[in-house]
Amino acid sequence: MNLKQIVPLLLGGVFFVTSCKKGTDDIIEYNPKAYTVNFKNNTLPEFIVAADNPLTVEKVKLGRMLFYENKLSRDGSINCASCHNQANAFSDTNQFSFGVDNSVGKRQAMAIFNMAYNTNQFFWDGRADLLRDQAILPIQDHLEMDESMENVITKLKNDQQYVDQFTRAFENGEINTLNISLALENFMNSIISEDSKYDRYLAGKETLTESEMRGMELFSKEYTEFFPNESGADCMHCHSLNNFENDLYMNNGLDTDAEMTDYGRENATGDPNDRGKFKVTSLRNVAVTPPYMHDGRFNTLEEVIDHYNEGIKNSSTVDQALLGTTATGLMLDAQEKEDLINFLKTLTDYTYLNNPEYSNPH
Repeated sequence: MNLKQIVPLLLGGVFFVTSCKKGTDDIIEYNPKAYTVNFKNNTLPEFIVAADNPLTVEKVKLGRMLFYENKLSRDGSINCASCHNQANAFSDTNQFSFGVDNSVGKRQAMAIFNMAYNTNQFFWDGRADLLRDQAILPIQDHLEMDESMENVITKLKNDQQYVDQFTRAFENGEINTLNISLALENFMNSIISEDSKYDRYLAGKETLTESEMRGMELFSKEYTEFFPNESGADCMHCHSLNNFENDLYMNNGLDTDAEMTDYGRENATGDPNDRGKFKVTSLRNVAVTPPYMHDGRFNTLEEVIDHYNEGIKNSSTVDQALLGTTATGLMLDAQEKEDLINFLKTLTDYTYLNNPEYSNPH
């Protein structure tokens, strides 16, 4: 082999070695980079997360890995996304979700988006003070993942990709319960929905149809018993501001005292005045999150509207504004119900539902 033959081989070897060097994502060190949330329409208020858990690229990535990780369940059969499907706004179209061994939960799986705007605890009854607290409870729930945090930590420590990512995400690099919860909180806080047709309408980028406009007006107008032609659906009473929720727990007249089997907020506070009260959830993406209510009793938006229109039941803690509509009902006719539903459908954010940054990274 002469010199002319050797030189290209040497150069080729140098090129091969250079091209195989680790990229930035493969460097195993703690060097956090701020994660930037992409707001497309600026229709939500200022975005604030806990000061002790700022969003970083590394923690969001780790939280996303964990969210879709079957190792978090006892038998490796399910993960967080099993009950929180992105296509359904990270909710579950089953009335109650299935856990390991096909165990069945007791409440409808809640949607995940705009979590930083929730400032009144988490779960339907608010039993978790912070999102990081909520994140690890399903892992340990016997009806859900049925696993211990000790076992989860052992499994993750035996997986080099997690050893590396915890090193990148946390200064102490430890795989422990706190860091798992902080990573999951980081990922869930990064999930934003504010690119619906309604958001684009507010931003002057899109026009609503006549039916959607009528529905928006009905949504916003108050119920007026003595002026039927001026009366609205009074939805803003509970689903206010641009995230369409009010940070309260309320009894929306689903059951009488005698019929009530789930005491809701009372289970968390021990206060009988909270009996039958549940978290007021955002109506964003509501068209893709059936079934509805804490127990998934309604399968369609039509059923939900019929409940508020003519189905409010009296109980000791029912919201008085809702109870005040029972004399006449909301007096919505068929066209008004259709208009209201058409407006609610404008709250669906297809950008969020299909965002690859939220999908399974495995």
